[in-house]
Formats: sequence, structure tokens, C-alpha cells
Amino acid sequence: MTYLEPTPESGRRFFASDIQGEVIMLNLLRFREVADYSNAPHAAPSVPITGQQAFDRYISLALPCLQKTGGDLMFLGRSGYFLIGPHDEKWDCVMLVKQKSKEAMLSMTNDADYIASLAHRNAALEDSRLLPIRIDDGHRHRITTAKLAHRP
Repeated sequence: MTYLEPTPESGRRFFASDIQGEVIMLNLLRFREVADYSNAPHAAPSVPITGQQAFDRYISLALPCLQKTGGDLMFLGRSGYFLIGPHDEKWDCVMLVKQKSKEAMLSMTNDADYIASLAHRNAALEDSRLLPIRIDDGHRHRITTAKLAHRP
């Protein structure tokens, strides 16, 4: 089973959650060997490209939309097999995206330029996971305090 889009139920659950303020989105991404533009032929390049190349196109188009709503791309890196986890499960890329708020995220997903960028994301991905992470200010305070206490 693959996962490329939120289900209506998971979307409702996320937007109804008590997450307030900034939210970090952990993305695990697996790319197609060759990007599949069959659902968006208007966006297809003149020659076949890899899923990674299609995802790079998505990032270049989606990032301004994200930043316009107060968000940012915090981390984008290559990945592989788990050190702890299923030995046969491999992800090509890990991405951390900061959203200003759930409302800002919703605003971005309704932006025409962002919607157009999704043709490249959908062509690129074979499978994905998206995990919203609430920023825990209580833990942030404890970590900062612990670092200060251990200074030489």
C-alpha cells in the first residue's frame, strides 16, 4: 500500500487537532525511478526525468508558496535504510518543513501556484509519509536548561 495524499479523514483529524502555532512536518519520500506524468501531461518535460528531478522541480515551485505563508524548508537530505526499523524499508529523502500554523498550511494548499506544483510532486513520488510534529516548548526549555548546566 502506498500513501501519496492525506485521506479526507486524516485531513479532518489534523485540522481539528489542538495543535497551535508552528508545526513541523516530517516527510519521508520514496522516488520513482522515472517520473510519471501520466496524470499531468501538461507539466511533463520534453524528455523523461527521474523522480528526484521531478521532486526538485516541485521544491523550486512550492518553496515560494510556503515562504509566502510564513513557513520554510528546514531540512532536506538523502536517506536510505533504517538503523532502527524495518530492515527492508528504504526512503530516498527526508524533509522537515516548518508551517507557521495549520491555517497557514491550509492557505498554502489553496494557492494556485502551489496546486500547479503538485503535478511534479505526484509525478516524482512512489510513496511517502507525512507526520505533523507539535513543537513542545516545555521540552525546548528543559533541553536549553540542560545545555547551560553542562557548560564547562
